[in-house]
Amino acid sequence: MTITAESNDQSTSSSEDNYFDQLRILSEASVHKRFDPYLDIDWDSPAFALDVADRRWILPESDIVGRHPWYRALPEGRQIDIGRWRIANIYKVGLQFESILIRGITQYSFTVPNGSPEFRYCVHEAAEECNHTMMFQEMINRIGLDVPGVSWWMRGLSPLIPLVAGLSPTIFFIGILAGEEPIDHTQKSMLRDRRADIHPLALRVMEIHVAEEARHISFAHQFIERRVTRMNPLGQLVMSVAFPIAMRWLVGEIMVPPSEFRKKFDIPQSVIDDMFWDGPESQEVRRNMFADVRMLAHKAGAMNPLGRLVWKICGIDGDTSRFRSEPARTHTA
Repeated sequence: MTITAESNDQSTSSSEDNYFDQLRILSEASVHKRFDPYLDIDWDSPAFALDVADRRWILPESDIVGRHPWYRALPEGRQIDIGRWRIANIYKVGLQFESILIRGITQYSFTVPNGSPEFRYCVHEAAEECNHTMMFQEMINRIGLDVPGVSWWMRGLSPLIPLVAGLSPTIFFIGILAGEEPIDHTQKSMLRDRRADIHPLALRVMEIHVAEEARHISFAHQFIERRVTRMNPLGQLVMSVAFPIAMRWLVGEIMVPPSEFRKKFDIPQSVIDDMFWDGPESQEVRRNMFADVRMLAHKAGAMNPLGRLVWKICGIDGDTSRFRSEPARTHTA
């Protein structure tokens, strides 16, 4: 028994050292490979000029709206108008979500003990997210559309959400992943789509965001895995249910445009429902967004029969990634 206890202690100590080493690596990366939106983007370059009639506003088929037959059948001018509004609103949603993240991560870092590498990385991440909010707002201002971002009730709830970081950091970071993963998945899908003709300014903003979000998502994965694996069986059971519920709730808030979108462009409700998420293709897109999170739940010990059932009920079950950011696997005869 003594040998087993010593072995477990050594294993825990080794795991702790590895976690802190990873945080130091992420912090060093934030120092040596970081972006400033007003240094790394030449906003006034002629190549980055934004024209309201530019065909590059047409949404690519890698976008859940852009692939829908209703959208593809519209006149070009209408596709451009909808594309401009949707792209601007995605930036606004990203800005609002990262504002919540910044407030929550600052709340959490207030509780971190002296000497912990978590404090330094959390502040690095908050600083990078501040830059992202400025980058997104600059993009919205230049597009020139007054978009709302998330739904009205989510905007009302936003002052309260960061408080969760002080009460239950694990739940808060699961929620952070629920917001980060869909945006990251969508942007990577667009970057991988060789057919997509994306405006170079939008492309540059996307590249910067994806590059730095890789660190943020890596930290969230490590943070959650470390905490959930140390929980007792009841705690892990609670987390197995919290994972899919948080993912399903926030994918709707992040990906589904607010009601203003449907009203402004007179989009039939049946079309909105088919895009989000009644159509079989859109359901598959939604499931694919969380392959990395399902992998994390397995590694953290938060994928049990009850958890699997809730993932399925939420419509976001499926294969797990073999490694982070693995493209969705397809099978051909």
